[in-house]
Amino acid sequence: MIQRIKKYSTTNTLVILGIILGVAFGSFLPELAIKQQVIGQMFISFLKMLVVPLVFSSIYVAIVGLGSLDKLKNIGLKTIGLYVLTTGLAVMLAIVVMNIFPIGEAVSPEGLEYTKASQVAEFSLSAMLLSFIPSNIFNSLSNGSMMQIIVFAIFFGVASLHMQKHMQTTMLDFFTAVTNAMLTMAEWIIKLTPIGVFSLISYVIADQGIDVILDLWKYILVVLGVLILHGLITLPFVLSVFGKVNPYKYLSLIREAPIMAFSTASSAATLPVSMRIVEEVGGVDKENASFVLPLGATVSMDGTAAYLTIAVLYISHLAGVDLSFMEQIVLGITVVALSVGVAALPSASLVMMVVILNQVGLPVEYIAIIVAVDRILDMARTSLNVTSDLVVVKIVDQMQKRDKTSLKTSS
Repeated sequence: MIQRIKKYSTTNTLVILGIILGVAFGSFLPELAIKQQVIGQMFISFLKMLVVPLVFSSIYVAIVGLGSLDKLKNIGLKTIGLYVLTTGLAVMLAIVVMNIFPIGEAVSPEGLEYTKASQVAEFSLSAMLLSFIPSNIFNSLSNGSMMQIIVFAIFFGVASLHMQKHMQTTMLDFFTAVTNAMLTMAEWIIKLTPIGVFSLISYVIADQGIDVILDLWKYILVVLGVLILHGLITLPFVLSVFGKVNPYKYLSLIREAPIMAFSTASSAATLPVSMRIVEEVGGVDKENASFVLPLGATVSMDGTAAYLTIAVLYISHLAGVDLSFMEQIVLGITVVALSVGVAALPSASLVMMVVILNQVGLPVEYIAIIVAVDRILDMARTSLNVTSDLVVVKIVDQMQKRDKTSLKTSS
């Protein structure tokens, strides 16, 4: 255990060094930084290569390992409940901060255009529900449609619980081997993290430029402030209350996963790293990590929900529209609901932004103002999304362990 912690600590140091050097490289040698983007893309592709087989096999192993529908319902309700709670707290914090610091002055929408908004299909509950169900699982697997893969894996695992015992054992052994193989490959890829982070950060700095950041510094500062407050205050509080562990010690041990999420801006790509780290140094049981984390990578969106709340309120100020307290509460509820509901749809954040702006009657053209810094903020909010996943999986793990202990004591 101590050797594993030292190993990840060494990697963390190199990753931080990669970020610093990446910022410098992207600032002073932008042309070279743009050209070497392929290195970072290869790194993300290596990670994404593992995601589909890892998600499918790990969820299957987790469900069959639980052994009954009652246990599945128990862990499932805890997981979804905690994800909704943390997302709700993130949205609430965003609303409070935006009322204390109401940034954004009225700007005419004339000349602004955001063409991608027209490509978003009109949101409907029926379309959302249908998007959860795969009509062709092989097509879903090849496209990486995570929610559809999770739904099928859950049904597949539950169906396996009704098979004869020797068949269950054969299937369980096979998918356990697949999961272990994916995690072994993840460990190899983790060693490439400092190089991948250097490449990705340097490209973003070179591509976005410092001028864009300076133009929207107030907006960026508020978004980052809310994300940091939620990550360092709200989530640790939830972890200490429900998980009954030292939150900062735990977050320090598993910090490589949020750092990885920051550089890749992808919860899915970070999933193999998250699963490896929480099991090896976070003290989380494999069966709990196998169920909670894949689900979290799809439906847990604390960072995205907080970001969207701030963005919509900022746009309302740009449009000269002051939303009432009740309208802000409705906005918060909408964001929380959509953050879980639209996870299976393509370009989920864009869908959510357009749907919410249309609901509150704000022009979608204002998205053109903030989209310039979206990539940089995407990195930060993805890091918080993953941090939330890591907090929830630890809480669920602690709850499951306490339940087992109480059962042994009572018997």
